[in-house]
Amino acid sequence: MDCGYRNGSDRMIILRCIGPEQFFLERVVFPFELLTFRCPAGSEVEIWTHGLGGPELIESIESRELIMESAPVHEAAVGGIEANPWLQAS
Repeated sequence: MDCGYRNGSDRMIILRCIGPEQFFLERVVFPFELLTFRCPAGSEVEIWTHGLGGPELIESIESRELIMESAPVHEAAVGGIEANPWLQAS
């Protein structure tokens, strides 16, 4: 599954994704950053921060709540660099 999580806080967080068949992903997400990641269906996402007493679990989310919809493919993307002037070097 393609998932995304945006850190809307003003503090750095740690995202941990734990899934079936020993799947594990851990990433630092900076304030206002969007993290996109892939994980197996049925995974659990935990959001952690570091407080005065040590690590604190902020929230726990099922990965299906973070599924990202596929973006439509544009003709410029299909045509490559020649079809998209923003990708051409000056």
